[in-house]
Amino acid sequence: MNKTAIIIPSRLNAIRLPNKPLKLIGGKEMILHLYDAAIKAETGDVIVATPDLEIFNIVKKYGGHAQITRTNHKTGSDRVFEVFENELKKGVDTIINLQGDMPNIDSKAIKKLADHLNKNSCEIATLASKLDLKKDAQDENVCKVETREKISQNSFAEALDFYRMSKNVNFDFTYHHIGIYAFTNKALIRYVSLKRSKLEVKRNLEQLRALENKMKIDVGYTEDLPLSVDTEDDFLEVKKIMENK
Repeated sequence: MNKTAIIIPSRLNAIRLPNKPLKLIGGKEMILHLYDAAIKAETGDVIVATPDLEIFNIVKKYGGHAQITRTNHKTGSDRVFEVFENELKKGVDTIINLQGDMPNIDSKAIKKLADHLNKNSCEIATLASKLDLKKDAQDENVCKVETREKISQNSFAEALDFYRMSKNVNFDFTYHHIGIYAFTNKALIRYVSLKRSKLEVKRNLEQLRALENKMKIDVGYTEDLPLSVDTEDDFLEVKKIMENK
C-alpha cells in the first residue's frame, strides 16, 4: 500500500491578503480548518509547512504537526519539497500539496485525488469543478484548466493548459481549477529540480513548469468547489458560508 502525506504550505505575507491563515472563521484560524479537512481525509500524515513562527505555534498548540521552512521559496510546491526531503526523509510514495487558502475544501475530494494518483496512471493529479461562465470566465483571480476530454464526477482527463485569462477558450473542455496537487515522489523530485518556466513566471501559475517539461497532469472533476481566499471579499464570503452551515 502506498504511503501518502499531505503537506499544507502556508505563509503570512501574501500580497493581496496578508495574514490570511490566521483569520478567524467560527472562532478558529483558517489554517486549522484546512488541517482538519486534511486529517478527515484519512490518507496519511498531515504537516503544515510554514516560514512563520505564528502559524507554527498555532498548529502545534492545536495538537497538529508543523515544520518551519525557509523564507525564500518561490512556490508552494518548493516549500512542500523541503518538508518532504528533510522531515519525511523522502519516505513517502504520494505527496499532496494542499494550498492553505481553501478552508471549506471537502475531505472526500482530497481522498479522491490521492486514490487516483496511487493507481500510478500519471505523475501529478489535481482537481477542477464547473466554471461559472458569467462570474468567473473573465476573472483573473480564477485559474482555469483545459483538459483533453470532458470530465465528470467519476473521471479524470489529461490537462492541456492552465491560465487566468485567454481570448481563445474552448468552454466545453475548460474548468475552474482547484489548488491542490498530488505528486508521485519521483515527480516532486523532478519538478523542483527544473528551472521556473517562461509561462510559469508570465502567468504566475506553478503547474505550468510541469506541463512545459512534458510531465503528465491528470485533472479530476468534483462538484464541490471550495472558495480560494485571495481577497478580503473572498474571506468574507467563505466565512459567511461556513458559519451559516
